[in-house]
Amino acid sequence: MSDQYDKEIILIVDDNIITCEVIQRNLEMAGFHIFTAHSVNDAIEILSRQDIDLLITDYKMPKHTGLELIKYVRDHLQNICIIMLTGYGSINSAVAAMKEGADEYITKPFTDKELLDAVNKSIRKLKEKNTDLAVIYDDTWTRFGIIGQSQNMLEMYSKIEKACQNDAIVLITGENGTGKELVARAIHYNHKARSVYPFIPINCPGIPASLFESELFGHVKGAFTGAVQHRKGFFQAAEKGCLFLDEISELPSELQAKLLRVLQEKEICRVGETLTKKVDVRIIAATNKNLEDLVEKGQFRQDLFFRLNVINIDIPPLRDRGDDIIFLAKHFALKYAKELGKTEPEFTDKAIIALKKYSWPGNVRELENLMHRNLIMNDKDHIDSVNFPDIMKFNISCDQRLNLSLEDMSKKYIRDVVEQTGGNKAKALRILKIDRKTLLKKLK
Repeated sequence: MSDQYDKEIILIVDDNIITCEVIQRNLEMAGFHIFTAHSVNDAIEILSRQDIDLLITDYKMPKHTGLELIKYVRDHLQNICIIMLTGYGSINSAVAAMKEGADEYITKPFTDKELLDAVNKSIRKLKEKNTDLAVIYDDTWTRFGIIGQSQNMLEMYSKIEKACQNDAIVLITGENGTGKELVARAIHYNHKARSVYPFIPINCPGIPASLFESELFGHVKGAFTGAVQHRKGFFQAAEKGCLFLDEISELPSELQAKLLRVLQEKEICRVGETLTKKVDVRIIAATNKNLEDLVEKGQFRQDLFFRLNVINIDIPPLRDRGDDIIFLAKHFALKYAKELGKTEPEFTDKAIIALKKYSWPGNVRELENLMHRNLIMNDKDHIDSVNFPDIMKFNISCDQRLNLSLEDMSKKYIRDVVEQTGGNKAKALRILKIDRKTLLKKLK
């Protein structure tokens, strides 16, 4: 909000001068500061020189439509709420407007109360959004494109910041769905020298072992059956950029030695060739497994582990991130509401409690899928725990009890599930994913 005003600033855009004047009069009486425009071009000119909190635009206008104006605002400006005015109760234009980023719509003709209600609702949304953004999008870490403000996330941002300032190899660890590739991209695209060069992700388990050497280092014509021409490998394709080796723990043992040599010598040898080529590539690796355990079991080379583990960034699981869970849930809900042409949903207290108490084995990916599914399947304007999976509806705390043995913890969890389901064994079985015989044995 502009410092010269103590009330929100609203821009009204309508080619009908009378409509503009009526809306302006009503909103000025309510204490708002008003600007008016009678075309999209005039509106853009005002937006270029004046901070606006709320845009109210007609749908049908000559030359350019209100839909085009909404798209312009969403592409070029931030922190503006938008209300679309549509005639004849046109649901199609309203849906189109919501998809492009409108927050509310009003159908003509509308009453003074309907107008004020829509404006006040939009202003409330703006204030809530700005409050959240002030916390979520702090400049110290938003440039990484990652949402979160819990202490363990702040510690992670500090490590990312250090990794952006050099070319050291980075090993990213974390459970499935925590966002390891997102962290890798943040490191690459915030590196001053390498960010303009390719970022190439490789899913190690997704490439057959027989083809991996060729894919990684390339091959020459005639090197093997089917090698009909020279081909660059991932290392050459990522020259001066970054190679992201996801799930590095799945790399076959014979290839671990070859990768180690490349990391040490910074040169590759294509399949079927004897000459080596120098490569300038930054390596970022990721795994959801404990490489030190794999080293002890003889399943991963110790020397390769040491070479990879220069900078280790461990991503905390979602269950350990406190209020980040709610910030992320609201972020995904807003994202999919816009995609589906729906208004941003409110969260009930039960939904928030369920979200915070669930253990999130699938982490951020699971949370995003849950919000997407709720926005598709739920016709209401709010998100409630009633639409969550059975395992989430019952508030079983995922707090760690480090003083309990695994057996005692298992007993406690089973008792809690049975209690929270009101003794309904069928529901308890679905949550615990065990058969009735096992449950009865455990309860005894």
